[in-house]
Amino acid sequence: MKLSAEIRNQKALEAQLGKLAGGDLCKAYALALNDTGFMVRGKQVAALNGAFDRVTPFVGRSPKVFKATPDKLAVSIAPTLHTDRSAFVRGGKVGVDPQDVLQAQAEGGRRRDKRSEVILRRAGILPNGMQTSIPKTPYPGSDDGRGNLRGPFLVQLISYLQAFGEQGYRANMTARRKRNLQRGTAKQVGRRYFVSYGRLRGHHLAAGIWAASGTHGVDVRPVVMFVRAGTYRPRIDMDRVARDAGVQEYLDKRVRFRVREAAGV
Repeated sequence: MKLSAEIRNQKALEAQLGKLAGGDLCKAYALALNDTGFMVRGKQVAALNGAFDRVTPFVGRSPKVFKATPDKLAVSIAPTLHTDRSAFVRGGKVGVDPQDVLQAQAEGGRRRDKRSEVILRRAGILPNGMQTSIPKTPYPGSDDGRGNLRGPFLVQLISYLQAFGEQGYRANMTARRKRNLQRGTAKQVGRRYFVSYGRLRGHHLAAGIWAASGTHGVDVRPVVMFVRAGTYRPRIDMDRVARDAGVQEYLDKRVRFRVREAAGV
């Protein structure tokens, strides 16, 4: 969302405006716009954290304010991890864009693949038309408490399955590292990962990535499940949140305040 300066009730400000040079006036406008931008961001963050269960900081804190300046009287609010203006177009961290995550929640439809799903699909592990999901009881040490796999655990899993492509082949786990993981340590039980495709290929375990540990691998637990790509119903519209925040009225008040502040009245 972008906001630009629209000054209403200008006659009521003429006395104050007459005392300000052009540069000072533009500074006052820019400050008022930024005040409004941060107000909108606060409303959006509150709406995000209220709409989702255990929302991740990646999404919950993604709305960012790209400030107005005296030379550019427009403020932008966009979901991204970056704080520079180019991110308003580019989006968030590499491989994942908060704008894409929220678009499915606003418009409904299929969730876009996560970066890990793209990697697993390219490696031929994740079947077409399916996405990943954490089991109801997460594998020990695998989840971040918000329904997602921990980054280091996910890297280990992809590395073990040799799923990193040509550019990342060195990140794939060597045979020696695999043996060490399977052997375990005093603090971590040994385990091996394997893929099941369920009834798709006559396997008795549900489709997903599993871990086998214990004596002779008798303790078998799901790590990641392969599920049919889900369809979201519309849940939150960030632009509507901004519209409902009374942007123009708030901007009017902040313009009057900032102009009077600059004029010293």
